[in-house]
Amino acid sequence: MDEGYHVAILGATGAVGTRILAQLAQSTIPVKSLKLLASARSVGQTRQFKGQVIPIEEAKPTSFDGVDLVLASAGGQLAGELLPEAVKRGAVAVDNSSYWRMDPKVPLVVPEVNPEALADHHGIIANPNCSTIQMVVALEPLHKAYGLKQVIVSTYQAASGAGQRAWDELLQQAQQHLNGESQTAEILPTKGDKKHYPLAFNLLPQIDTFQDDGYTYEEQKMMQETKKIMFGDPTSTQVKVTATAVRVPVPVGHGESVYVTVADESATRADVQRLLAAAPGVVLEDDPANQVYPQPLNAVDKRETFVGRVRADIENPGSFNMWVVSDNLLKGAAWNTVQIAEELAKRDLIHSQV
Repeated sequence: MDEGYHVAILGATGAVGTRILAQLAQSTIPVKSLKLLASARSVGQTRQFKGQVIPIEEAKPTSFDGVDLVLASAGGQLAGELLPEAVKRGAVAVDNSSYWRMDPKVPLVVPEVNPEALADHHGIIANPNCSTIQMVVALEPLHKAYGLKQVIVSTYQAASGAGQRAWDELLQQAQQHLNGESQTAEILPTKGDKKHYPLAFNLLPQIDTFQDDGYTYEEQKMMQETKKIMFGDPTSTQVKVTATAVRVPVPVGHGESVYVTVADESATRADVQRLLAAAPGVVLEDDPANQVYPQPLNAVDKRETFVGRVRADIENPGSFNMWVVSDNLLKGAAWNTVQIAEELAKRDLIHSQV
């Protein structure tokens, strides 16, 4: 670690934080030193990075002294409290929480879609919602070629999107069900609401809390974030977006049924397939004759977004259905975070503190 940046991972022991560490080790980012930050209860643990054993330290404002780059996945409260402290000390921070996403001064970035937004950062860059990320990766080639008019998405989101405890609870519930026992539920559909329901052998049409208009906060995030990423404004009227978010009994890997209407009605299914096959970050898996289509099981531990089941709406010219799958902990979180950091480094938007 002789050359490069002084890096800190905030939330290093969580499901996303551990994957950020692994993705950082495989990235092009030159790391001069690395700090692993978490809550006080994790102090005493260690992690390995490129053959070195690194202790977990308690996250506090002074932890960021001398740090150039912070990769954060520690929840909204800590992101709000600690990342401004990191910026004050000269660091650039990439945050996974929803805390900064709608701040007009904070770029919301998916590198395959809007890397140019990084040039306007003021120290903090927001990583979008996991479901938004994979969807806009699939939409961007259509946007560039034909323009977007409307997006209707229904998500099928894995338990791990609600954190490690939700993932663990799903596995526990499945075993309880197989044992003929009553399923216990303490976390899902969301720990922020009054009631909890089992996810194993079930579907929960609620992710996050309900808003006054009947949408959940998750659905609202997808609608606003898509507009901010693709059009620079969460209230943009250039495209109509609506979402339904459902939690499904899958450990890892979000699926999405995406219905998109483009401005150019001359677009054909073959055109869309050709664009997707050539798009950065996309793998087209679309061979119905041989039952080839994206599946969460096959997407686990992969960085790409997988797209298949591309169909033209025969009753509405310019409208298409597609099925989009990605590892929500990698492209939806850890890899997109490290990928943003790679873009920052490539564009010389991180300034090393000697």
